[in-house]
Order: sequence, then structure tokens, then C-alpha cells
Amino acid sequence: MRRVLLLTGAIVFVDTMFFAALTPLLPHYVQTLGLSKASAGVLAAMYPAGALVAAIPSGVAVARFGAKRAVLVGLTLLTATTIAFGLAESTWALDTARFLQGVSSAFTWSGALSWLVAASPPGRRGQLIGSAFGAAIGGALFGPVIGAVASYTGTGPAFGVVAALAAVLFAIAWMTPASAPQEPQPLRMLFRSLASSRMRVAIWLCLLPALAFGTLAVLAPLRLSHLGWGAAAVGATFLVSAAVEAAWSPVIGRAADRYGPFVPLRAALLASAVVALLLPWPDRAWLFAVGIVAGGFAFGSFWAPAMSMVTNEAETLGLDYGYAFALVNLAWAPGQAGGSSIGGAVASATSDAVPYIALAVLCVATFVVVARYSETPSPVTAER
Repeated sequence: MRRVLLLTGAIVFVDTMFFAALTPLLPHYVQTLGLSKASAGVLAAMYPAGALVAAIPSGVAVARFGAKRAVLVGLTLLTATTIAFGLAESTWALDTARFLQGVSSAFTWSGALSWLVAASPPGRRGQLIGSAFGAAIGGALFGPVIGAVASYTGTGPAFGVVAALAAVLFAIAWMTPASAPQEPQPLRMLFRSLASSRMRVAIWLCLLPALAFGTLAVLAPLRLSHLGWGAAAVGATFLVSAAVEAAWSPVIGRAADRYGPFVPLRAALLASAVVALLLPWPDRAWLFAVGIVAGGFAFGSFWAPAMSMVTNEAETLGLDYGYAFALVNLAWAPGQAGGSSIGGAVASATSDAVPYIALAVLCVATFVVVARYSETPSPVTAER
């Protein structure tokens, strides 16, 4: 169990490190390649777009061939695409490499988290998912640092280090024993699970924070750059934000285990609505940076309880965990892509306030819907 947790944490750490490295580099690519806010949003959206395309194939791979093989496929792609991104010198090459890295992410996350959840006792599921997410957020801690370093040393050497770490993890995963599925589930089980109202709510609660983070990832570094901060300061801001989120993730996971997922989820919805309403207005860099940290705390409070809710419902429905995390990818990917591309485009056409206020409205509307759900499964079962 401990070995699987450490391996899972290391895998999502490296994957998220590369994902987060783009944030402080966005102003650099805007300047060197002449990208608009909308084009920067497209670049940021390529990663979740790749994860969306590969979401169902990654779930099928886990369900049919086992979590370990899915992880090995993902780590192979991660190594290759990280090198490609570091060497890319044009917009289309960056977009393509970013898209394929998203494909690799779908396989590593579906495989690694399925591997972890299958080995975990139900009473500790939220805590273990929270711990894995803490490791992933730890990757987000170092990602902006890698991006800031790359802005001075060049992207090739910086991302080459990430590729080397992925190759090491491939070797460790190859040597770690894992069981293969005895009776692979048909794909129709994935679609049948969507008949559950509780599962649909859980999936939406994975999509919503992705939408918020996608918007923040594009608008926040550009706003900090506009207010006079450079890549190092932008990276430091997101470093602090990720540190707070990483420390909080296991705590919120334990709260989900103890009180049920809806208590922390309702709190996350209210906190996110307040932060989103406040983000458009600071006109000083340091004050806006405080808002970014608060946003990371509020938006990050969704992940552990929402994913615990997904896996609990999957267990109730008899759904393979690979398909459960495929559904998570199907939710996260359009949320992250939509936040990055649509948020960037809307802000470019209007102002940054419009996408932030829209996020606040979505959080409040979701809170109203979620308020009618009970922590006990019986009322939800009766609804289906």
C-alpha cells in the first residue's frame, strides 16, 4: 500500500510539474511569438484537450489491461513529449507537444489513481486521494520554478530534467508488481454509470474547479505581468499558492472521510464564489498575488472530496476504477480547456472581470443544487 502511494505521488508530481511550468512562461511566449490572450489560452488549453481525447481510451486501457500498463504508456509519452516541448520553437510545435502531453496525462492519472484506490481501504480513500493530490500540488510547486528557470536557461535543459525524472519513474513502475483485471468490464458500464444523479453531481464538482483553475492559469500571470512583475515573481506567487493547496489537500481529504464529501464541498463552493468576485479588482501586484493564493486554496478544496465521491459511487455501481477516473478526466479536461481558452477569449473581448464573475455565479448555482443532497446514500439511491 505504501509503495503504491509513493509511486502514485511521484507520478502525479512529475506530471503536474510539467503542466504548471507553463504558467510563468506564458508572458515569455506572448512576447517572443506574438501571442494574444486568446492564443495564450489555446496553448494552455492544449494539455486538457489531449487529456479529454484520451480520457475514454485511458479508462479502457486500465479496465482491460490493468493500471500498471496504462501508467507505463503514459510515462513513455510523458518523457517524449516533455523533450519535444522543451525543443519547440513555433506555436504549432508547442501546441502539438502540449496536446500529446495531455494524452500522456490521461493514462498516467487514470492508471496511477486506479492503482492507488484499488489498494486502499474505503475508510481512508479520501485521505489517500488527498495525499496523492498533495503530491500533485507539490509538482505544481516546482512547476513554476522550472518555468522561471527555463525563462533564463532555455526550455531545453529545464524540461530535459523533467523528462529524465519521467524515465526513472517508468523503470520503477515496471518493477512494481500489480494485478491485471480478471474480468475486464465492457465500455457500456462507463456510460451506464451516468444514469446515477450522484455520479453526475460528482463529475460536475470535478469540472467546476478545473474551469476555475484554467481561467486563473491564463489571466493571472498576464495580469501580474501587466502590473509589473516578471517571470520569477509570477512563479513565486504560484509557488506559494500551490504550497498552501498541497498542505490543505490531505486535511480536506480526511474531512471528507469523517463527515462525508458534501460538507467540505459546500464550503469550497462558497469560498470559491467569494474569491472569484474579488479577483478582478486589485490594482496592485502584491494584492492580486494574495488573491491568487486564496484562489488556489478555495478551488483546490474540491478535488479530494469530489474524487472520493466519484470512487465511492463507482464502488456502489460496481464500476471499474479505471472508468471512474476516465469520467474524472472527461470532466477535468473540458473544464481546464474551457477555463483557459474561453476565459482568455472572453477576457480579451471584454475584461478579466467577466469570466471571474461568471465563475462566481456557477459556484453559487451549484451550491443551491448541492444543498438538497444528504451525506447518506439512501436518499440519492431513491432518486435514481
